[in-house]
Amino acid sequence: MGKFLLLILMLSAAGAGYYVYTPVSPPKQPFDFVVNQGSSLTTIARQFEKEGLLDNATLFVVLGRAMGRASQIKAGVYQLDHAVSKMELLDIITQGSSATGRMTIIEGWNFRQLRAALNDAPNLKHDTQTLSDAEILQHIGAFETHPEGLFLPETYSVAAGSSDLALLKRAYQMMQQRVQDVWQARSPDTPLQAPYQALILASIVEKETGTAKDRPMIAGVFVNRLRKHMLLQTDPTVIYGLGESFDGNLRRRDLTSDTPYNTYTRGGLPPTPIAMPGMASLNAALHPAKTDALYFVARGDGSSKFSSNLNEHNRAVYQYQK
Repeated sequence: MGKFLLLILMLSAAGAGYYVYTPVSPPKQPFDFVVNQGSSLTTIARQFEKEGLLDNATLFVVLGRAMGRASQIKAGVYQLDHAVSKMELLDIITQGSSATGRMTIIEGWNFRQLRAALNDAPNLKHDTQTLSDAEILQHIGAFETHPEGLFLPETYSVAAGSSDLALLKRAYQMMQQRVQDVWQARSPDTPLQAPYQALILASIVEKETGTAKDRPMIAGVFVNRLRKHMLLQTDPTVIYGLGESFDGNLRRRDLTSDTPYNTYTRGGLPPTPIAMPGMASLNAALHPAKTDALYFVARGDGSSKFSSNLNEHNRAVYQYQK
C-alpha cells in the first residue's frame, strides 16, 4: 500500500488511478514484441512508446519503480491481442507470461516448404493459410513481388498462439538487414549489381553446396562464369523452374526445355532466388574464392571436384559419375 500511495503522490491523486487502470490498445492486433535479456524498464518503456503502445514512457517507468518491479523484467517473446491496462502490461513483462516456443527456418528451403512448415506448427496462429503469396508479401510490408529467398534461415522464439505473419515479418526484416550488411562489405570486383542479385546467387550456392568448405569455390565458379558471360548451367535452377512437376529425376529434356529459371538455355542469373540462403552462402556469394575454376562435379561424398577447362572437367565427370 505504501508503494501505491507513493505512486499516487508522484502522478497526482487525480490522475494516478486513471493512468494505471485505463486500457491501452495495441497499435495492431496481434502485437508482437521482444524483451531482450538484460533490458531495463526504461529501455522497454521507450520501445513501447516508439511502437505506439504507450504515449508516455516516463510515467510507465514511474509505475514500475513505485511498484518495485523495475528489476523484475523477464526476457521473452510476447504478444498482445487485446487492450490491457498499464498495470496488466507491467504484470506481463515482469511475470514472464510469454509462453514461448521455437520455429526453425531451414537453409535451402523454398517458400512452398516454409509455408507447409508454418501450417504444421502447433504453437502458431495460421493467418497465412487463406492468403496468396502476394497477399503475404503485402501483409508483411515487403516491396518484392516474389517471396522466394526473402526469409532468413534461423531459429526463432515465438509466443504460443502468435501469428505466423508476425514470424514471417521478423524473418523478412532480418534477411533484409543481413543482405544489406553483407552487400556493404562486398568484394569490390564483384560482377553483381545489386543486393537482390547477391541473394539470387547465394540461393544457388546454397543448393549446390554439399560440404561447407566448398561453398566459396562454388561461388567462385559462378562468379567466373558471370564475368565471362557463360551460361551458369546449374541443375537446381532448372529443378526450381519445373516446380511441383519435378519427380526427383532430372532428364535431358528438362535441361533443354526453356523456362525463366533454366540456366542451360538463358544467360545470367535467374529472375529470383530459388531457395532461402544462409549467411555462409551470402558471404560466399559476395566474397568468392579467387580461382580460375569454371566447372565442378560432385564426387559422391558431398564434396566437389573443380576444373578450370572443359577437358579436365569431362575427365572428372567420367571419373566420378560414370
